[in-house]
Amino acid sequence: MKEAPARKPAKKLSMKQRYSALTRDLDWTPSYVSEDEMFPHTKYEGIKIHDWSKWDDPFRLTVDAYYRYQAEKDKRLYSVLDGFAQGQGHLTLSEANYLNAMKVFLSGVTPLEYAANRHFSYLARHFNGPGPRFAALCQSIDELRHAQTEIHTLSNYNKYYSGFHNFPQMFDRVWYLSVPKSYFEDALSAGPFEFLIAIGFSFEYLLTNLLFVPFMSGASFNGDLPTMTFGFSAQSDESRHMTLGLEAIKFLLEQDEDNVPIVQEWVDKWFWRGYRVTSLIAQMLDYMLPRPVMSWKEAFELYFEQQMLNGLFPDLAYYGIRPPKHVEQAIWEKDHLSHATHNALYQFSFAANFTTSTPDAEHSAWLAKSYPDSYDQLYRPRYDKQAKMAAEGNRFFYPGLPQLCQVCQVPMLFPEHGDPTKICQRSSEYKGEHFNLCSDGCQWIFEREPEKYIQAWMPVHQIMLGNCGGPSVPEVLDWYGMTEGDNGEYIGSVDHQNWQKWHAQVEDVVGDSEKTEDVSDQEPFATSVKEA
Repeated sequence: MKEAPARKPAKKLSMKQRYSALTRDLDWTPSYVSEDEMFPHTKYEGIKIHDWSKWDDPFRLTVDAYYRYQAEKDKRLYSVLDGFAQGQGHLTLSEANYLNAMKVFLSGVTPLEYAANRHFSYLARHFNGPGPRFAALCQSIDELRHAQTEIHTLSNYNKYYSGFHNFPQMFDRVWYLSVPKSYFEDALSAGPFEFLIAIGFSFEYLLTNLLFVPFMSGASFNGDLPTMTFGFSAQSDESRHMTLGLEAIKFLLEQDEDNVPIVQEWVDKWFWRGYRVTSLIAQMLDYMLPRPVMSWKEAFELYFEQQMLNGLFPDLAYYGIRPPKHVEQAIWEKDHLSHATHNALYQFSFAANFTTSTPDAEHSAWLAKSYPDSYDQLYRPRYDKQAKMAAEGNRFFYPGLPQLCQVCQVPMLFPEHGDPTKICQRSSEYKGEHFNLCSDGCQWIFEREPEKYIQAWMPVHQIMLGNCGGPSVPEVLDWYGMTEGDNGEYIGSVDHQNWQKWHAQVEDVVGDSEKTEDVSDQEPFATSVKEA
């Protein structure tokens, strides 16, 4: 009887083949429903896709490799969180008012991460091709992880400081948080391809690049090691998201030339929508870091002008994409954006979940050096006057309600292009109603899709309609979920008083320790026995 010939060992698959087998090869063509029935959302925007297999994943990670990679990052992050909490690290911050920036982050950015997780999960079901479906699946997991790690990191501060306790309710209700909330609801209510451009281009390239790199360096410089760690842990994911966003744009442009004008309009729209949200980031960098590292102007020049305008858009010109509309106004505003925004937040912080104060002499000197063409001329005199009023017991809060932009929902605070002494205001008429806009960019967006923006939930309008707890400020603040110490002036606030008490105790302990060391130098053995 002949022996059966020995089987040759199976040829080991390459990484690319293995990736394809675990992602693309799991796709199938249904036989009992049509493609249009199975994927009903990918045609009504006018985008034409001829070959879904042309989607190229720049990062080829399988699910098992992805989870191992993320688990290693989580181990490092949570070891830092544990060490910081056990070592009373909240006392090593530069100053308690640094945490005002983290209150804006927790209530304004973290809910966006969770919303991105939900919608990318949705797209992981509704894209026709297996490539973008798998990319959407991985990004949805990333976004959920970001929301979780941010909440876990900042929960430690909630034990000791005000303003962290009620961030989901505040995200839904507090007036200034309607700015990031309306941005994301605009994206969520768009079609699947526009959502990819809104998040992959505007949110990832523009917003998170300006937030997760310069601001996280600022967190480190101000003694906030946990925030720096989760920031840079997330940034490795954001790099993948930005590359996927660029792949999405190129994929759409390569599929059909009719897609080019549609994508161009989305780039124009979402550049300006994202740029208006960065006004919050701008004032965080310039005004909410007791030890500032990089000014908004420097960050904008590096991460937008150099990397995007002079780096990304020349590449996209090959496909027929030009730089976005209104970019010249954004470049001009870099000398004014953070100052105008913080001035408004200073006046309205009685109705926010953070405290504010005027820059001290050292901070003003840094701002003057960072903004030689605008700060001393336009903004220092205003802060000097406000500081004098506060010192005289007449701290200024704006006693009324501001006019909001119908699109970005920021109060009318931005300067007229070319004239920083004049506030910019535009208006449009639609169906017999008058709508106010903050800029040419927001007016262009409104008039392109007026039916969408007339439905906006405008905080000031809702307060005046009595839909926010009642007609008085205390009733509105109660509806927001505010408690004592969450808002208003920082000097003399609950956090400021606690910070001074805690550090006075530390100084007393250090002083006693130094006295003990002086005695022990004279009689080391006897002193140690007495202490024991």
